[in-house]
Amino acid sequence: QVQVAESGGGLVQAGGSLRLSCTCAACGSIFVFNPMGWYRQAPGEQRELVAQISRGGSTKVAESVKGRFTISRDNAKKTVFLQMNSLKPEDTAVYYCNVANLDAIPIMKSRWGQGTQVTVSS
Repeated sequence: QVQVAESGGGLVQAGGSLRLSCTCAACGSIFVFNPMGWYRQAPGEQRELVAQISRGGSTKVAESVKGRFTISRDNAKKTVFLQMNSLKPEDTAVYYCNVANLDAIPIMKSRWGQGTQVTVSS
């Protein structure tokens, strides 16, 4: 089944940085022509959208990560990135990538990847 693939997570000390990547080789033009987002889900909590980027490159991030996380995209490579700096223990979660407008593209609701684990130690 076609799925999104995330990578780049790991264990890092507070204050450290990680760069996440996301691609979907078989998603066709979906990654190119839609706003993309990075989501995260901490244990016992619901999945939340933390950063999104429009087709043209405009970005928006959640208040909790503002000034620390930066989302970018390479449409030619159908890849989306999340640069995470000044990481905090509360950033610990599984990070996922998908379109930011899931209700408009319901097929992507069945294409969640495995995510990539980010663990920040204090």
